[in-house]
Amino acid sequence: MKSLNLLAAAAASALLPAVDAITPREMLAANRYSVALPDPSGEFAFFTATNYSWATHKTSTSWKRIELKTKKAITTWHTGGGISELVFIQNDPHNILYLNSSNAEDNGGVSLYYGPSSSPKSAKLVASLPAPYSGLKASRTASGDIHFLVYTKAWPNGTAYNEQLSATPLSTARIYSSIYVRHWDYYLDEKKNAVFGGVLKVSNGTAVLKGNLTNYVTGIGNITKAESPLDLNDQGDYDLSPDGTKVVFISKDIDLPLANYTSSQLWYVPFDGTAKDAVRINPRGGTKYPEQQGASSAPKFSPDSKSVGWVQQNGISYESDRNIIYVAKAEKGSFDVTALATKWDRGPDHLEWSRDSKTLFASATDLGRGRIFPVPLDSEETFQPKNITNEGVVSSYFVLPGDRILISDSKIWSSRDIYSVIPDGKEVISHFQANTADEELAGLGPQDVSEFYYSTNTSEIKQQSWIVYPKGFDKSKKYPLAFISHGGPQGNHANSWSTRWNFKVWADQGYVVIAPNPTASTGWGQNLTDSVQGRWGSYPYWDLVHAWQYVRDNLDYVDTDNGIEAGASFGGYMTNWMQGHEMGRWFKALVTHDGSTSTLNQFASEELWFMDHDFNGTFTPKAFQPGSPYYDWNPMLYIDNFATPHFVIHNDKDYRLPVAEGILLFNVLQTKGVPSKFLNFPDENHLVLNRENSLVWHTEIFKWINYYSGISNATSPY
Repeated sequence: MKSLNLLAAAAASALLPAVDAITPREMLAANRYSVALPDPSGEFAFFTATNYSWATHKTSTSWKRIELKTKKAITTWHTGGGISELVFIQNDPHNILYLNSSNAEDNGGVSLYYGPSSSPKSAKLVASLPAPYSGLKASRTASGDIHFLVYTKAWPNGTAYNEQLSATPLSTARIYSSIYVRHWDYYLDEKKNAVFGGVLKVSNGTAVLKGNLTNYVTGIGNITKAESPLDLNDQGDYDLSPDGTKVVFISKDIDLPLANYTSSQLWYVPFDGTAKDAVRINPRGGTKYPEQQGASSAPKFSPDSKSVGWVQQNGISYESDRNIIYVAKAEKGSFDVTALATKWDRGPDHLEWSRDSKTLFASATDLGRGRIFPVPLDSEETFQPKNITNEGVVSSYFVLPGDRILISDSKIWSSRDIYSVIPDGKEVISHFQANTADEELAGLGPQDVSEFYYSTNTSEIKQQSWIVYPKGFDKSKKYPLAFISHGGPQGNHANSWSTRWNFKVWADQGYVVIAPNPTASTGWGQNLTDSVQGRWGSYPYWDLVHAWQYVRDNLDYVDTDNGIEAGASFGGYMTNWMQGHEMGRWFKALVTHDGSTSTLNQFASEELWFMDHDFNGTFTPKAFQPGSPYYDWNPMLYIDNFATPHFVIHNDKDYRLPVAEGILLFNVLQTKGVPSKFLNFPDENHLVLNRENSLVWHTEIFKWINYYSGISNATSPY
């Protein structure tokens, strides 16, 4: 794979040909692809394609098959409904298990099927499960039985929860005696996720469910009740050993309150055990690494079933601390934990094992990409892994026989690329590219994108920004600037596809998109990420000032006099901060999506450790005094300066940043007579996920910014 040129964008753009455009309707209707799931032999893989019809207002999904060892065309393996998820069975190269999202009883449960991978029509019904289980994993044991895992919500007594079979209470009252009342877009209650295990007896090509499913999680708890997967997570929070005898799962620290700490641990339980047999592999303070206190994630058994790897942070009240790779011998009562490459200044987020169980392939954010790095088990703490992938952000990857790695990723110009690479990264085979397969994405490519590094007064290192070009880009012309601030704040703008903030869709309105990665961005070392603590309105702001100045002084084809700025979440906060400061006058219009308006309201959020960390302490009367980050970085201190036309979006089900923040901002703008517009979705959370809502979101925003930037010929932005 060719890397993007890191020379100045002005020089790189001279080589850019005209490119095709993509509209919001095309982007939203285009196929959305799952990751490629390979069979154990490495001969082929399955993935899904789901598109949307604006005529019927419905989605349709088909399952595709890729031949990995030949150049045969991709074929359709299954169309229509039925299969909601599918897995190959470890140690069984010929058969699959899949779940149907409904069952014959139509009671809110699911159906489990077993059969050959050659044809879904040959699969036979194994069981009708009376709850909405998902997250299927399966292994064939030495006896020939199949052990499998699924998860769903469970009642406190351990039984699976099924909304359709539950009585509706006469009162809708919710009563709480401890904090952490709600999270993301729902209120917490007594029902918690739990991992369940089941056994299939296999004979003559058929499988029969033996006995009932076992709950491995419910019942564990002291201050906090155990839950796995964590409330917004999925099957990535648990794993089944290839030999089918062991289970690991992640739960928040049961000895700490949920709202105040990020700490979580791995629990081990024999497959034939219960929640009473579960023990912690990495109890806080209980390994040879006393700093091992924070959030754990991505548990993965080795192919020989003897070890389990995972990543974990040190910070106990911080979600964006650097992840460190750990490996433990997976035997009850004998968890010898070892940390790998502890001096590596990147944060790995997922692990896969080599076939000989001697190397871990870790994915990590790196320089605006999501790359894969081999880490041998004998790595010293000073070992610096080298990436074997380059462009794009990896969504998923699997190690095939011979240690060839099958990768599914996306890029700014492609919603899904599927390719394989050998461990040294030198041999790459492309299997599928959405920008060549899909009519809506046809013509998009790396020529649409460049990047630059700029100096700033907050950091010794230069900081990066993406440039995305519009259709028919001509460097001799000028295009209004679309300056987009990222969320987090500990996050980044990456070389990846998005159906929410798609840079090419924005560019093809007629803009050059500039997407900087200032202080707080991940992938340039932990120091840059951590430096935002207590500095929300200073370091990131000044970095963005310098990014804008670089564009003005170096990119002749960008019209900064008629530019617009937009941001969501922390990017929305930064937009609100700009509105009250000099930089806000540098744009013709601003857009805030679900951003913080008053930092004094931040304690209305759900995960209180977030503000405890970023604002250097909990909320006290000192928050109302100068010197406190709650006070100093409050955009409301500067409302006398508000003057730039401002579009505000905020959703009712956003419990991370409650909707009152958007209404507050809109009320202030309207009261001051600043041209402003408010868009609200009562059924959306921090994001806009419904395609019909998303089309309105794009349409209304583009009407606003295109009017003020001069792109539109409309006489009004309304």
